[in-house]
Amino acid sequence: MLKEYIAYMKDNPKRYWFKAKLYGWGWVPVKREGWLVLAVYIALVLAFALTIDEQSPPEEVMFTFLLPLLLLTGALIRICYRTGEKPRWQWGVPKK
Repeated sequence: MLKEYIAYMKDNPKRYWFKAKLYGWGWVPVKREGWLVLAVYIALVLAFALTIDEQSPPEEVMFTFLLPLLLLTGALIRICYRTGEKPRWQWGVPKK
């Protein structure tokens, strides 16, 4: 199973940054650039999360965390869509 998964990820003649997941719908990073994009996304989400404390009013949480989270997630999806395979539902290694 693991060997098939690794072979699927390495089979990347179009040099996609993100390939379709083997199980379910979505993407998984397969190139250095894809991993970098994902690491930057996670770092920025954590940075915005650290701005919230117990005394933060709900309105402040909305503008200092939720709005940036939505914008960052939209940017991540757009990058995945532009630099990755067309997303599709799949369940296992595709048959050629």
